[in-house]
Amino acid sequence: MSQWVDVCSKDDLQPDSGICALVDGKQIAIFYIPKQQAVFAIDNYDPFGKANVLSRGLVGDIHGEPMVASPLHKQHFSLKTGVCLDDENVKVNAYEVRIDNDRVEIKV
Repeated sequence: MSQWVDVCSKDDLQPDSGICALVDGKQIAIFYIPKQQAVFAIDNYDPFGKANVLSRGLVGDIHGEPMVASPLHKQHFSLKTGVCLDDENVKVNAYEVRIDNDRVEIKV
């Protein structure tokens, strides 16, 4: 059964960047895009570089799709779906995330 897990304060988020949180023993990258008033959460694990680094990637968009570019080999991952925009056969998990009373919560 899915439940909302309190992760951090909204003040802990970095605008147009990522942070990493340990949620139920799993590293999750959380991205805050204030221009869109949007928060996204995907696995922190880069399946190409085989390291937990996606939270340190560059945030942007490709044709309006919010994405993060891995800091290792520069593959682009959709922040909405977790699908690799360079190789649609590769995907990381994407999580529902919300801000409630200035607290960031992720559904796991």
